[in-house]
Amino acid sequence: MSQDDPQRILIFDTTLRDGEQSPGASMNLDEKVEVARSLEQLGVDVIEAGFPIASQGDFEAVRAVAEATSRVRVAGLARSLEKDIVRCAEAVAPAGDRGRIHTFLATSAIHREFKLNKAKDEIIRQAVAAVTCARSLVEDVEFSPEDASRTEPEFLAEVVQAVIEAGARTINIPDTVGYAYPDDFAHLISELRRRVAGIDDIVISVHCHDDLGLSVANSLAAVRAGARQVECTINGIGERAGNCALEEVVMAMRVRQDLFSGYTTGIVSEHLYGCSRLVTSITGLPLQRNKAIVGDNAFAHESGIHQHGVLKNPGCYEIMTPATVGVPKTDMVLGKHSGRHALVGRLTELGLELDDAAVDRVFTAFKDLADRKKEIYDGDLFALVEQQVRGREVSLWRLVALTTTATSGHVATATVTLAKNDEEVTDAATGDGPVDAIVNVIDRICGVSGVLLDYRLRAVTRGRDAQGEVSLQVALGEIRVGGKGLSTDVIEASCLAYLDAVNRAAFVTPPTVLDGV
Repeated sequence: MSQDDPQRILIFDTTLRDGEQSPGASMNLDEKVEVARSLEQLGVDVIEAGFPIASQGDFEAVRAVAEATSRVRVAGLARSLEKDIVRCAEAVAPAGDRGRIHTFLATSAIHREFKLNKAKDEIIRQAVAAVTCARSLVEDVEFSPEDASRTEPEFLAEVVQAVIEAGARTINIPDTVGYAYPDDFAHLISELRRRVAGIDDIVISVHCHDDLGLSVANSLAAVRAGARQVECTINGIGERAGNCALEEVVMAMRVRQDLFSGYTTGIVSEHLYGCSRLVTSITGLPLQRNKAIVGDNAFAHESGIHQHGVLKNPGCYEIMTPATVGVPKTDMVLGKHSGRHALVGRLTELGLELDDAAVDRVFTAFKDLADRKKEIYDGDLFALVEQQVRGREVSLWRLVALTTTATSGHVATATVTLAKNDEEVTDAATGDGPVDAIVNVIDRICGVSGVLLDYRLRAVTRGRDAQGEVSLQVALGEIRVGGKGLSTDVIEASCLAYLDAVNRAAFVTPPTVLDGV
């Protein structure tokens, strides 16, 4: 615990409680347990597994997480009401000494007047009664004065003093509505440490929301002011604009050791990327490409100047290596801003060693293609080399026409017309759904047998006519290859993506793996 090591920052993960309150992020019991196990492997100190009084499902989920974990502390949330606290104690009981009751009560003037209709002295009495009740059931009690950042500092100090004396071992200071500013929030923590007797003997925690985009900054400012627990979620999911993102606050402290010298967490950062992808997959909440630390673009470079610098020394444009957070590798995205060094680097990775004259010809053709195409894939590079170096015109399959039918209770069918050179081929096939039918008919026309390993769809524009981008991974024999397709029709985008993968595979000899999707 941080009382023993003043520079050890505890990571309290509330993905399963506050994170699940993000609209559309509901998880079933099995999914919560799967995330909890991933969080334990990640090295978090506390998992807030749910709000047991809220529903039977939440109660069972907290209890299941308590049973499924072995090291991490498991907390349940409870209002400052006896029925909530008793129910919470029952839920965390399987965790034994690892069980924590986290009880809360609003303290700000606006909450006292409009939500609770209680005077200050009533708030203090209720908070003390809640902590006393919780301590009679478990040793580990955390108390949160809800909306602390908008509570009068003098009254906040009174509440905190009272609940510490009642037995709270952790005092959490929430910025419930994301109103705080880093300097002010740090000052609030410092003032509590100055005003409240015995506060240095317990853990000061912070729980910051991202309504103004300052949750991570506020959490970091609080740590520098003396907070020793940060409450956060994977990918920053949560109520409204979300919570402090676990991966961001942890890596900020690790990278900026000039500001957080000696501060440590128990997080195994190499598991951050995997845990992030698990939460994204289970909740269905999309992760923006430019999300810090774990987004698709976090280690992607398209600018020629940046690519040249990274190839010479990654430290030129990367303040951490992809491996430290579990990202497979830096992604050099080839597009119109890419330079010669990035092109040569990717050609070399693909086994295409060219002399300077050949590189000149390929680079000129590459730039011309990049002006017409948003992103250059490996299949395009093979085609360019065939054309510019070997003097052969490459024949690729292209989509001419597509028709699908899929109705409930009936087998889906797809009729596809593909063309190579001047020859058109039309065929039809059935499948479990329209995408499966498309895969089957393309396999028949192209003479391949593909296995779909991964399929992802995301909207890249907005509105009713939004374009959908399909990214997929396909195994064609010993070859694993990616493909992408873009269309306002997601079925057509799926067809284009699979056809892209088939075309790319034509230039690859086993056992090469192309994973640059």
